[in-house]
Amino acid sequence: MHLLQHRSTHSGRLERWLGADAVARVSHAMCNDTAKWYGPPIPVQGVPGGVWATRDGDFVGRMDVGGELSAAERAEQIFAKLRRRDRARLAGTRIGQRQRGAITSFDGAIAAIFAGGDRHFSWVKAGTTGVVNATNTLWFVGSMPAAGAAAAAAPGGTVPTDATTGSWVFDNPSSGTQHFLFGNPIASVAGMNLLLYDRIFSVTKTMASTATEAVTGVPTLYQSTTGGAADSAEGNFLMIECRTALAATAHNWTVCTYTDQGGTAGATLPSVTGNSGNIVNRLDQPAGSWFCPLASGDRGIQQLDQMQCSASVATGAVDFTIGHPIAWMPCGIANFVCEKDGLTTSVNLRRIFDDACLALLEVCKSATTATTYTGEFSTVRG
Repeated sequence: MHLLQHRSTHSGRLERWLGADAVARVSHAMCNDTAKWYGPPIPVQGVPGGVWATRDGDFVGRMDVGGELSAAERAEQIFAKLRRRDRARLAGTRIGQRQRGAITSFDGAIAAIFAGGDRHFSWVKAGTTGVVNATNTLWFVGSMPAAGAAAAAAPGGTVPTDATTGSWVFDNPSSGTQHFLFGNPIASVAGMNLLLYDRIFSVTKTMASTATEAVTGVPTLYQSTTGGAADSAEGNFLMIECRTALAATAHNWTVCTYTDQGGTAGATLPSVTGNSGNIVNRLDQPAGSWFCPLASGDRGIQQLDQMQCSASVATGAVDFTIGHPIAWMPCGIANFVCEKDGLTTSVNLRRIFDDACLALLEVCKSATTATTYTGEFSTVRG
């Protein structure tokens, strides 16, 4: 971890910049009475300087702004300054001189953009009614991209890619790498919090059964057992998505096993309490949680090995899904463009792998109201 990440972020500046409610919701999503994040710190977008949310619900990193102005008040000043500086810096640079390897610096990213390496992807997601402090998946709603496809049944499941219905189609770079640049989310309800993540595996669970079900499908991304590597399994999380409403039956998810981030099989997931009559699109997990807990000491799930439910639930459909977080994108103000810049903020050009199936998660809702999200995110290739 970079040295700056070890420094506590000035809380007053962070709250001034993002809003106290937005900061509190990200903190709560990382650590609360129900769940505590086990993976590496997750970047918080839109904070110039570089800020990460940690497993303790704290924030670390450098805040370059926020002492006097908010993000809304400073947005135009920041980007006007960047444009002036980068145009001066790139004066005389030939467009053909683009990087062929990984983008590792601000200058490299700017050069790649001027060489035509940036790509833009729009979204319109009509969310559904939820429960305060619970998390909804946006995978199964449209309209842009279209509502996501259900996973294949156990044991095989599905390894999603950009060709899977529900994802954005990526034009992979012919050489070099692709990186997250920025996102511009707009939410119709204030106080919402989006997580952009890479959807790497999903499998449908048989609900009217208490038998254990083996899972043989294996993700292809984020499988490295080397801690700190770009494709490390550290930070891979498991969630239980509800495609259609469940019958009113009390149930728990027990005797679910997985292979951890170090490649050790046979780990057992701590019991997860499901929701009797769980509504469509709400994760079948307690309020306050967007990831299933792992065994003590584990920092990620490489693959899922077995699923089991404590009761036979007569109706409803559930997918067990593994994802990898890319960035928090707080939406503190309703119907306001909350521009999140991965070039000058904490994402630091987070790698997007070829054929990635990127998706959005509505984490710890601030209200029960169905929320519509519109916006755009961009990547840069070099």
